[in-house]
Amino acid sequence: MTDTAVNGTAVTETAVTGTTPSETTTPYALELRGLRKTFRTGLFGRGPRVRALDGLDLTVPTGTVHALLGPNGAGKTTAVRAVATLMTPDEGSVLVDGVDAVADPGAVREIIGVSGQYAAVDGNLTGFENLRMVGQLYGQSRAVASERARELIADLNLEDAADRPMRTYSGGMRRRLDLAGALINRPSLVILDEPTTGLDPRGRRQMWEVIAEQVASGATVLLTTQYLEEADALADEITVIDHGTIRAQGSAADLKAATGGSILTVELGGPPSAHREDTGDEQVAATLTGIGAGRAERLDADDSAPRRWSVPVDDGTRSAVTAVRALAAVGIEVVDAAVSTPTLDDVFLTLTERAARPDADTRGTDETRDAPTDSDMTDTGPGRNGKAINAIAGPDDHSVLGTDDNDADVSDKPTNRSEREHVH
Repeated sequence: MTDTAVNGTAVTETAVTGTTPSETTTPYALELRGLRKTFRTGLFGRGPRVRALDGLDLTVPTGTVHALLGPNGAGKTTAVRAVATLMTPDEGSVLVDGVDAVADPGAVREIIGVSGQYAAVDGNLTGFENLRMVGQLYGQSRAVASERARELIADLNLEDAADRPMRTYSGGMRRRLDLAGALINRPSLVILDEPTTGLDPRGRRQMWEVIAEQVASGATVLLTTQYLEEADALADEITVIDHGTIRAQGSAADLKAATGGSILTVELGGPPSAHREDTGDEQVAATLTGIGAGRAERLDADDSAPRRWSVPVDDGTRSAVTAVRALAAVGIEVVDAAVSTPTLDDVFLTLTERAARPDADTRGTDETRDAPTDSDMTDTGPGRNGKAINAIAGPDDHSVLGTDDNDADVSDKPTNRSEREHVH
C-alpha cells in the first residue's frame, strides 16, 4: 500500500496484485443490485415464463443477521442460490465482500458457507468423517479439518453421535451437522436457508446460539426462515419479499410499527352508575378517545358484564397509565389495562396476503414455479475450483428428512435428494 499525491492531495493506493477477497474493504458483506431471474415452466421449458426475481435490491452490512421472509414461492431461495453461486441471474449483480459472484464464483466460494433446505451429507460416513471431508475439500489439512470438526460437533451437541454413520441420524441431527459443514471454513458470509426446519424447540435454540456466536466473531448471516419467532430473535434487519420484489424492510420493531398501531384495552369495574351520568359509556368513550389515536369502541354490549373498551394508541405502554389516571379522575374504576402491539405474524400476513391475480401465469405462485432449469445448474454448479459448498437443494422447498429431533433411526435407503446427489 503506498501514498500517491494527486493534485497535491495524498491518496492511499492499494496494489491490485496479490489482493485476496478477504482484503477487499466494504461496509457491506452482501450487495444485490437489480437482480432478475426468469424460469421456463412445463415440458422441455415450453410453458409460460415465471419471474422468480423482479429487480431485487438488497444490502447487508457486515457483522449482522439479515432475514428474508416471504410465502412459499416468493423468490427467497432463488435469491439465496444466486448469492451461493449456484445460479446465474439474468440481470443484476451480486457482490460478496466486494467480490463479484457472477464474474468470479470461485473466489466467492472461498469466503461463504451454505446450509440448504436439505442436509448435504453422506449417509455412509460418520458425522465426524463428513465434517472432516468438507474441511479437506476447502483445502484444510487433515489435522486442521479434524480439529475444526470436533469443535463444531461439540458446539452443536453432537458428541454422542459423532462416530455413528449418518444414516442413523434423525432429521434434526442431520440439519445440525449440515450447519456445521457450512461453518467449517470460518466463512465471512454464512447463508442459511431454512436452517432449523425439522428441529424441536431445544434444537432450534442451540442453532440460534451457534449462529449468534458466528456473528459475534465477525461473520455475517443471510437467513431465510418461515419461523417468524426465529427472525424476531436473530435478525438485525428483516426483508419481506413476495413475487421476487421487496414488500417491506426494517427491524422487527419497525415492521411491527408500520403494520399497525398499538391497541389499548381497558376493563372497567362494573356497569354504569344509575346515579352518575358522567360515569356512563359516553364519558368512557370521550375519555379514552381523548387520550388515544382514534375512536374508542366498546367490546361488549351486556351492561351486566365487566365493560371492556379498546382504542388505538401511539404512546406504547405509557398509554395504559394515562388511561387509568384519566378514567380515575372522572370516577371510573379500571380493573385492568393492557397495550398490545402487532406481532411479526401480523406483519407477515399483512404484507404477503395474496389474492388470485390475472397475471398468475407470469409470476411464481407455488413451489414448482420457482424451480431452476438444468441450464442454471450447469454454468455455476457446485464443486468448481475444488471448493466445497453445501448445495441448496430446492426452491423454497420446505421438506426435509425427518420432522423431529429425537434419536430414532432412519432407513438406510436415501430418502432425499441431497443423499442421492452429494455435492461437496
